[in-house]
Amino acid sequence: MNVYGEGSHVRQRRAGSEGSAGPEEPGGPAPRPDPSGPDPSPEPPTGVAALSPRHQIAATVTLGVVAVVVCVHLGMTFLHVAPANTVSKEHGTAVEDWIYPEFEQNWKLFAPNPLQQNVSVQVRAEVLTADGGVRTTGWYDLSAQDGRAIDGNPLPSHTQQNELRRAWDFFVATHDDDRPVGMRGALAESYLRRIMVMRLERSDAAGPGGVVDRIQVRSRTANVPPPRWSEEQVSTKPVYRTLPWWPVPEDEARGGIG
Repeated sequence: MNVYGEGSHVRQRRAGSEGSAGPEEPGGPAPRPDPSGPDPSPEPPTGVAALSPRHQIAATVTLGVVAVVVCVHLGMTFLHVAPANTVSKEHGTAVEDWIYPEFEQNWKLFAPNPLQQNVSVQVRAEVLTADGGVRTTGWYDLSAQDGRAIDGNPLPSHTQQNELRRAWDFFVATHDDDRPVGMRGALAESYLRRIMVMRLERSDAAGPGGVVDRIQVRSRTANVPPPRWSEEQVSTKPVYRTLPWWPVPEDEARGGIG
């Protein structure tokens, strides 16, 4: 038995396993990659760089157009909400054409003295019945109808929220003592009348065989009561503004659309 030779062989095997140049034994640890060498698996390009040259050009042009549109929109919005200046006065028509009606800005939420009144718009009709008679309907509170449609609705329509209110505000702003002022006054009156007739048609105000011949619009305005902790004294008695009777053109009488 060669004890010394066997021990020498064992020492050589251990030295080979601990060194960096010795052969790897089966089942041993995997060799570590050399950090100084080239990356064997480069990451593929992402984003615009992953597109073909033709698609890269299309994406670049699209992004450029979007950036230009955004800059123009921000500039138009700034000119619309900013105090009157030389640029807004010279290009006021272009600014209004860009802003209205989709991008209108309304800062009443941040006003120091917000609106403190409830305004409801009501309408009644004079109907020609099927038997040749004439009858007058009661008052339809259209604002209350919109309020009931909005209450509890997480996604109310723009029509329910703003159509009637904006039509009435447009009418008030373009009339002096119920008389239209200029072309916009006549347009506001026609717009409000059509909305009234359409709402009456939905409520079947004319009845079977009936036709709406004339309508009358009124507003009911009441101050919002002050909070309990306030010492302010405000009358909550409603004030009515009743407009004269408007004849309904024949082409509008059956739904408000000529």
